[in-house]
Amino acid sequence: MKLALVHDWLNQIGGAEDVLEHLVEDYPGAPIYTSLYAPDLMPDAYRAWDIHASWMDRLPGIYEHHQRYLPLYPLAWDRLDLSEYDVVLSNKSGFCHGLHTGPETLHICYCLTPTRYIWELESYLAREKLGTPVQAAARLVARLYRGWDYRAAQRVDRFIAISREVQARIRRYYNRDSTIIYPPAEVAERFTPSETVEDYFFIVSRLIPYKRIDLAVQACTQLGLPLLIAGKGRDRERLEALAGPTVQFLGYVPDDDLPDLLARCRAFIFPGLEDFGITPLQAQAAGRPVIAFKGGGALDTVIPGKTGAFFEAQTVESLAHALQAFDPRDYDPAAIRAHAMQFDSAVFHRAMTGYVMHAWDEFQTQPRHRQPETILAPHERR
Repeated sequence: MKLALVHDWLNQIGGAEDVLEHLVEDYPGAPIYTSLYAPDLMPDAYRAWDIHASWMDRLPGIYEHHQRYLPLYPLAWDRLDLSEYDVVLSNKSGFCHGLHTGPETLHICYCLTPTRYIWELESYLAREKLGTPVQAAARLVARLYRGWDYRAAQRVDRFIAISREVQARIRRYYNRDSTIIYPPAEVAERFTPSETVEDYFFIVSRLIPYKRIDLAVQACTQLGLPLLIAGKGRDRERLEALAGPTVQFLGYVPDDDLPDLLARCRAFIFPGLEDFGITPLQAQAAGRPVIAFKGGGALDTVIPGKTGAFFEAQTVESLAHALQAFDPRDYDPAAIRAHAMQFDSAVFHRAMTGYVMHAWDEFQTQPRHRQPETILAPHERR
């Protein structure tokens, strides 16, 4: 089976890149196709990979400001033909699913989310401080590319979703079914419960607006509850202005120190709406319950009354009510950790390689039927 991996861009480290690293473990030596690759911004291990970047890689300033070139990504991916491979496995949050393959190639898309900039633009604009001209241009681009994005999704043979939330979006925006395989979480070895639990709530996150750390800062300030926040980001100054004396910002916390901070907290607070969310699983692997907003990937990873609690609305009042009702004595650290082990990276590796092999076996025995290129997206129909 001749397999290629596909990834949107390689100029930053995040959850998508963590998934890619695990896929490389499963398929070592497989070529990786991407829109751009900035080796100086990526881990040294990536230099040993067989990475192929598109013509966009030569555009000025794209490594530092790849979002500015948003309208060009569909053009770049639309020109890529990977018909020479038996299987193409795309790791998609942007536009990389839009590549072309021939009738003898199986295209499996591991969908981190349907393209946010296209389908959920208004929620993105609401949390970013962008001028009126930029917002108008963004809306125009989104309208232009929704049809392309939908038609590109019809060229994919099989979709895999990372959560029930993303599975619902794939159905809503692409009119496609999908199978859920949860992203890999390195929890079995790295995180363990502590015999000592201290009196503080904990957050580890990038400090950016959509993470909604402001809800936890304000709720803990109002209630006088101790809150430790690990992480850095452009929203820190605003968050510090909202914080009272019980809220402490730790800044960047080394990876070696994070497990102990998680294991000793009263509970981990997860106030954002995420496609999946690895940090709640890390907290649970350390035996600690999670207080999360009731939405997104948390619905897959948090069990109310067993591994944590939900708050219903993304408001300070809703979170404050959940914090007041929370009692850590209601939770069994061993049961919480056992739940987290179901999401360990070893489970991901078995599920992904098994799925790809089974899909390839089926693909070889069935004729390929693709949707016509002229199919209309739901929003285009009259």
